[in-house]
Amino acid sequence: MATRVSYPVEVKMKAIEMRLAGIPVKEVMGQLHIRNRTQLETWMRWYRSGDIHRLEQPVGKQYSYGKGPEYASELEKLKAEIR
Repeated sequence: MATRVSYPVEVKMKAIEMRLAGIPVKEVMGQLHIRNRTQLETWMRWYRSGDIHRLEQPVGKQYSYGKGPEYASELEKLKAEIR
């Protein structure tokens, strides 16, 4: 069974910046070690639609199904509860 990869927000933002600069998808994937082309396309779609907060969503927590934190402040609350 394949494992899920969780990319840090910094990697996601760097990938978006590189694509906006016109760097080809394969080159972005190679430099940042991103496994799936579709993942990069999803991040770009979120960026273009203004859903930048979704870049912070954990693996398996989907905002579209109401299972992820609503706002960044909730992410901070969750982090504090874990500690």
